[in-house]
Amino acid sequence: MTKTNHVPVPPVTHLVRHGSMRFIGEFVQPPGTTVGRGDTVILRTERGQENGEVLCRATPQTVAAIPEPTRGDVLRVATPEDHAKIARIREQQKQQFAAGERLVHHHRLGMQIVDVEFLFGGERLVFYFLAEGRVDFRELVKSMAREFHTRIELRQIGVRDEAKLLADYGDCGKPVCCNSHMVVMPPVSMRMAKLQKSTLDPTKISGRCGRLKCCLRFEQDVYEEFQRELPPIGARVVTNKGQGRVLAHEILARRVLIEFEDGRRLPVAVDEVLTRL
Repeated sequence: MTKTNHVPVPPVTHLVRHGSMRFIGEFVQPPGTTVGRGDTVILRTERGQENGEVLCRATPQTVAAIPEPTRGDVLRVATPEDHAKIARIREQQKQQFAAGERLVHHHRLGMQIVDVEFLFGGERLVFYFLAEGRVDFRELVKSMAREFHTRIELRQIGVRDEAKLLADYGDCGKPVCCNSHMVVMPPVSMRMAKLQKSTLDPTKISGRCGRLKCCLRFEQDVYEEFQRELPPIGARVVTNKGQGRVLAHEILARRVLIEFEDGRRLPVAVDEVLTRL
């Protein structure tokens, strides 16, 4: 009688977004349960029980694309009772926010509460706050623990995190990127705005956080790639229209503005540049 070797079947996992800071992690689907994209689920994370939104099935490629993914288990697809509890928690957070502000004022601390997050399982209450420097909030934590009878966590954040928590729509009319699909905050510089020939008016290239818009970073790689194909400004080139000097770049159009020896100034496609002198 031959023995059958049973190969263990790997568990089904999903990418799930959860928490006020919109963490994304890999979570194991419970046996006998079907979980689909967009489902609200109850999770067990390292913080406790949380509710989250299923994004897609997890694969090695998708997990590798997420820096520091969270991990845990999907306990169940949210039931009507769970949805009702989530709604109650949202209302409760408004009261907790007001109470937190009152306690901060009582302790005369230089900090501003931005948001509050009460976990689905009640394991902890997280206050997100802004402050110019370090804040000694040890006595505040004690007061909050007496007030709320749960574990208190205070997290100092920056202005870009504030937008991630509170902002809704950007100037483009779409939901702000930091509160929708972005996992990390990319570095953005004025050099990117200059290369992309954006207006340098800070009021027009700043996002809801008051910092340079993240979308400048999204397009930067394409601009740099296309720019490498163009002869540098000031270079002398030969084209089928004659010889001349490069005055400016039209990066996305892949064209250069050339001043020819006879004084003409014409835009020329990069593939019409025969050689560089």
